Amino acid sequence: MNRRTFFKTTAGVLTAGVAAGTCYGFAEAGGFEVTRPTVSVPNLPASFDGLRIAFITDLHHGPYTGLPFITSVVRATQVLNPDLILLGGDYCLREGKYIRPCLEVLKSLSAPLGVYGVLGNHDYTHGLEETQRELRRAGVEELTNGGVWVRRGNDRVRLAGVDDLWWGKPDAGVAIGDVKAEDAVVLLSHNPDYCETLRDPRVGLVLSGHTHGGQVRVPGMRNPFIPSRYGEKYSHGLVDAPSCRVYVSRGLGATGMPVRYNCPPELTLVTLSAPSTRS
Repeated sequence: MNRRTFFKTTAGVLTAGVAAGTCYGFAEAGGFEVTRPTVSVPNLPASFDGLRIAFITDLHHGPYTGLPFITSVVRATQVLNPDLILLGGDYCLREGKYIRPCLEVLKSLSAPLGVYGVLGNHDYTHGLEETQRELRRAGVEELTNGGVWVRRGNDRVRLAGVDDLWWGKPDAGVAIGDVKAEDAVVLLSHNPDYCETLRDPRVGLVLSGHTHGGQVRVPGMRNPFIPSRYGEKYSHGLVDAPSCRVYVSRGLGATGMPVRYNCPPELTLVTLSAPSTRS
């Protein structure tokens, strides 16, 4: 093989490789997997042991994440038959015209203990008031620096949520309210970075999204695209923050290029367990 033929062949192989990788990235972004972590929560009452929470976050409905995809997420969620459904924010990617159709699909979500959600950074930049209005229309109770008691018989768990870290004013103290030291608390925070400064010992578990797992993960290489001050720490999965545990979902949509690699979209079904079975 002469030099000219060598370079032409090499260029062809590289081009084919890039094209194949790009096609795979688009394909991976078009599906999702169900992850099923079991997480211990301090002070969890016996009646809540085994409680199943469907966690949906970072849908980013827009030009790249269509309604058929969101519909499939909703259907899969209902098939999982969760006790409680939580939404982690960032419902749309672009301007307001995507908000109402997205929440209209999410209106089909239902669970015995209710459907609750918080806001993400994109919800502020792409139509805050409309997002809040459509959440109400969809029957989703917004927990922005607020909380509710979820009850089973005489037992209770505090479900709370905080505002977006980048655009809002998160306040866990207000969200947690009159929780006692012996109560169990599950907190929603779109951005997991908030957990680095959270020092309230009453919070047992935080559910977050935002980082998308980095979207593209090359084995053996550090991901430079994780939108967190703490690098890989809050990319995805179960993390120990300074005073609580955090489960970070990879989310379902994408920002920037609608591509994922080695980082599939995630629909999370979290099972709560008592401290004696700490995961």
